[in-house]
Amino acid sequence: MDSSLLNPRPTVDDSSFILPRLQGSCKASNMALNEQIRQLMAQGKTIYHFGFGQSPFPVVDGARRALAQHAGENAYLPVAGLLELRAQICNFHAELDGLMHLDPNLVIVGPGTKQLIYLLVQVFNGDVLILSPSWITYKPMTVLAGKRAFEVASSMQDGWKLTPEILEKAILESNTSTNRLLIFCNPDNPTGISYSEPDLKALSVVLRKHNVIVLSDEIYGHTQYEGDFLSLAKYYPEGTIISSGLSKCFSAGGWRCGYSIYPKELTALHQTVCSASSHTHSCAAAPVQYAAIHIFKLDEETKEYIKGCRCIMGAVAKFCHRELTGCGIKAIMPVAGYYIFPDFEVLRAVLEARGIQTCEQMCEALFKEGNVAVMAGGPAFMRPLTEFTVRLCFVNFDGGAALEGWKLQGCKEKLDQDFLDKYCSPVVQGIKAIVSWVEKQLAEL
Repeated sequence: MDSSLLNPRPTVDDSSFILPRLQGSCKASNMALNEQIRQLMAQGKTIYHFGFGQSPFPVVDGARRALAQHAGENAYLPVAGLLELRAQICNFHAELDGLMHLDPNLVIVGPGTKQLIYLLVQVFNGDVLILSPSWITYKPMTVLAGKRAFEVASSMQDGWKLTPEILEKAILESNTSTNRLLIFCNPDNPTGISYSEPDLKALSVVLRKHNVIVLSDEIYGHTQYEGDFLSLAKYYPEGTIISSGLSKCFSAGGWRCGYSIYPKELTALHQTVCSASSHTHSCAAAPVQYAAIHIFKLDEETKEYIKGCRCIMGAVAKFCHRELTGCGIKAIMPVAGYYIFPDFEVLRAVLEARGIQTCEQMCEALFKEGNVAVMAGGPAFMRPLTEFTVRLCFVNFDGGAALEGWKLQGCKEKLDQDFLDKYCSPVVQGIKAIVSWVEKQLAEL
């Protein structure tokens, strides 16, 4: 008989194998919520799902054809990505953003922006500044990399924007090292706001004064509804690392293809992230890189596709803002992306009378009583637990049908309520369900 059966291994608490700072780590909350809601919907339950921010649109046809054409590409590619792709990425940003200084040799293509941002944080010798509210992954990846994260809080009174005053105060009053990395999402997730030229110029003065390195997450840049996105790299080129990819304006999140663009002043940092890439993911998937070349060439089909997505999302955003603010909820009008970040403070008295003290408790009540799923601002988005802000993702509609409807209407710049009722009905009905629930709560006052 096997002696191991006579002397079994003693029971060990396997949590002892986990680093203390990672004890209690869990899956990204948006991913976990999406999986839970999808299971319930598959069981036939009616749920208005505003909890996950995936593009509702199909990948543009030309990109799908290019992917099929290159499906047989099975060789490892350069760690930083195909040179032709890197050059095309630079051309894309030159054409749309006016960034003429970008160098293909300082571009890194990887399997999604998450991986490349994480590797940057991992190799960075310093502390990380993260805005509040913030995308749910910036802080966990900073902790995972063993770095110190410092919160920089914005407010609705400031339009959820990072101001020079807020930034200066955060730098001077925190005990950060002299090496600082600011993670700056523009346009922003979860608020949907974006920064103007005066905003960016003013921030650049403070950033340059304190020699702050910026990871400018611009994944939502070309979802901006009016097509007027401005990159921080235009005003602070020497200290800005651009991060973007295929998942938002090109609707190819599952293709897992992102990139970072470094300035020449940060060549050593670029080389170190390339080295880390070679030891972790090797390269982004070959067929996807070849297909991405087609995407970034911006043929007429792709330009029309981007325009259509912007028009539709802009109309949906305006509807959500109008309806929510119309019943007393406070919210800043989004100008890009898939999100609005409303504050249900108007309900505080009635919620507290019901014993509801936190935003997560309010979200649970909204789900049980209104069949509406949203994500609480705290703790996931780094807001206070008792602040009644939520991230609402208005993407739960058939984007393919909406794009076809947009074309049938002659590719109009402005879309009316009839269009939304026909092609974006789940969003319309879900927002009405929220308004109805809010009005019911207010009637209890």
